[in-house]
Amino acid sequence: MKNLTRAGVVAIAALLLITGCSSASGGTAAGASKGGTLTILTPSTKIDLDPAKSQNLAITTLGLIERRLTTWDIRAGKPATVVPDLATTTGTPSDGGKTWTFTLKDGLKFADGSPITTADIKYGIERSFADELSGGLSYHKSLLVGGADYHGPYSGSALASIETPTPKSIVFHLTGAYGDWPWIASMPAFAPVPKAKDNPATYGQDPVASGPYQVASNKQGTALTLTRNKYWSAKTDTVRAAGPDSVVFRMSQDPSTTAQSLISDAGDTKAAFGAAFLGAAQLAQVNRDPAAKARLATSQAGPLSYLALNTQRGALKDLDVRKAIEYAVDRKAYLIASGGAAAGEAATTLITPGIAGRQAYDLYPAGADGDVKKAKALLAKAGQSSGLSLTLLVQNDAASLAKAQAIQQGIQRAGITVTINSEDENSFYSDATATDASYDLALYSWQPDFPSANSNIQPLFASSEIGEGRNNVARYSSQEVDALIAKATAEVDHKAAQALWAKADRRIMQDAPVVPLSYAKQSFLRGSNVKNFFVASFPAYPNYLTLSLAK
Repeated sequence: MKNLTRAGVVAIAALLLITGCSSASGGTAAGASKGGTLTILTPSTKIDLDPAKSQNLAITTLGLIERRLTTWDIRAGKPATVVPDLATTTGTPSDGGKTWTFTLKDGLKFADGSPITTADIKYGIERSFADELSGGLSYHKSLLVGGADYHGPYSGSALASIETPTPKSIVFHLTGAYGDWPWIASMPAFAPVPKAKDNPATYGQDPVASGPYQVASNKQGTALTLTRNKYWSAKTDTVRAAGPDSVVFRMSQDPSTTAQSLISDAGDTKAAFGAAFLGAAQLAQVNRDPAAKARLATSQAGPLSYLALNTQRGALKDLDVRKAIEYAVDRKAYLIASGGAAAGEAATTLITPGIAGRQAYDLYPAGADGDVKKAKALLAKAGQSSGLSLTLLVQNDAASLAKAQAIQQGIQRAGITVTINSEDENSFYSDATATDASYDLALYSWQPDFPSANSNIQPLFASSEIGEGRNNVARYSSQEVDALIAKATAEVDHKAAQALWAKADRRIMQDAPVVPLSYAKQSFLRGSNVKNFFVASFPAYPNYLTLSLAK
């Protein structure tokens, strides 16, 4: 999933939100059978297991090896919830939500038999601030008091805003009230790391395990093999089934070859699944094969693909021009270019399906292929009836270019000339998130890092997220929305916070800084012996923690 991952976000380009069960599987960890070797076929050429450097989902690779204070309870057909993992609860707030306290469960041990203490968790978080260990999810770095000026423990310094009054209690002091701190505590950096076993250069090869599996061998580019951690106790863990005796990640696998092997379902492939989503050609082949189709897990509508309008540039400063583009875009053509109904459905909101508190609405109803007449009327009102020319920034892969052409053709029906500027992935993200922007429109996509509307709204629309590599690509700034974001962020009552995020969603769209295009779908294929294989409403991946093998 590396092509999705960008500095504290999971920006979706291809691998997107998945939900729904395979017709031959489904369920949860309860009753999972034990034994066998599960094989995960991945195109990744390197798997770094250092929690400080990781953006890994709580239910995938690192979740098998490393536990956190909290984690995600992911079940087929149900919304994601945050639950205790190493801690006894999801945290107790005080000081209006600026202080959070956790207590560890009894009997927790590392794979070497030593007890897990809050000092190990504090140290694990502190090392995530080190310059030597960059790249991991970083929400906590700006939230913890003193985090902005802290550079990790290797110089001998500690972060005073994390206190460990006892080996079983840990207290976090935040710069402001933050109601989603229980979700933050589920991120990789909150895995315990024993200081005596830490070498920042090599820890990611063989971390000290706190989960049901530990590293048996790690041959980068070839295979990572995990075997059972005898000190892990199911009594303290409600989300990990620990079904297989061993888990093997086969690296450097070609996705097309993987798909063909899984379709054939022969030999060891019966106990395997593909870590990459199926491409359009492979999906079509699976759908023609009833046996393979029965082993397919396909999502419902998920994360957001959208057209960002640079609200700080030229004619796009005018709300009527932006509204005109809302009506002119041909979502039907965009969806066809994306792969049709199997690839997603039309989007109208900013909060994505599968996120609690989302409210459906459509402020710019235009039909599947747009409302050109209304778009032209709005352009005339803005004095832009002719001669308006805009640039569209996209990635230069074939799929992105096809989508860009669909957008281009839709907008041009209203009399706006659109010039496509395509760039490689690195240049695209650099230019889209730069402080000084030279584009008018940008084709962007987003999946939140944790299932709260906070992660849908704040990174994309807060004024603080403009430029300097941040993701407010529409360069949208509203004091009213910033105030709503601040209020929702500080709210510790989840229902109240959800109502505020929904209000912010609608208020942002009144200013039309983006055109929601689609909520995407994707599909994954398993071998016939893989059980409990499902993809829920969040996140965009099968739940590795619940898998087992048929006996």
